[in-house]
Amino acid sequence: MLTYDGKPVDLSKPFARLTIREAILTHTTVGDNVDNADWLRQALKKIGLTEEKHKLSTRSLAGLQVLYFEETVEDKLWEPTFICEHPVEISPLARASDTQPEVTERFELYITGREFGNGFSELNDAEDQAARFHAQVAAKDSGDDEAMFFDHDFVRALEYGMPPTGGCGIGIDRLMMLLTDSASIRDVILFPALRRET
Repeated sequence: MLTYDGKPVDLSKPFARLTIREAILTHTTVGDNVDNADWLRQALKKIGLTEEKHKLSTRSLAGLQVLYFEETVEDKLWEPTFICEHPVEISPLARASDTQPEVTERFELYITGREFGNGFSELNDAEDQAARFHAQVAAKDSGDDEAMFFDHDFVRALEYGMPPTGGCGIGIDRLMMLLTDSASIRDVILFPALRRET
């Protein structure tokens, strides 16, 4: 059992696994409104998100759920929790699920209200990847700052073939913050030039 910021963190038991929708239902009082796009738009506006910056009117239900999750749930995920089945529209490089094509084979690991890791099965279908990039370009043109550009070289490389592949990224700096009970990333960062002078 670790302690972080004066609160216990139990890494010994199996980590929870929730979808974005399940996490919203578990950690908020939204109820059936989790599936109501108009309600989510209004709720996001009430907590300070704007049409100008966040393009709420053009987001799909899944996109609104993700935004609502990021704004209201992430910081409540204290115990280790895998958030799984991210929507295809926000995971342009991840392979879609064979059983649920609207979501991807992707997870993010949260501990102490922070994202610690991100992993997914790589999309290796060149035609599907090109279509996803086109969707990302359309989203970027509509004002989505996080959307990607079309990567012609990547699509061309996929056309030559890529075996089933997966990857996982872990925030070693955040892990060190947890293990050393450090409040600031600057306290554990490996590059002294970026640390505060003492």
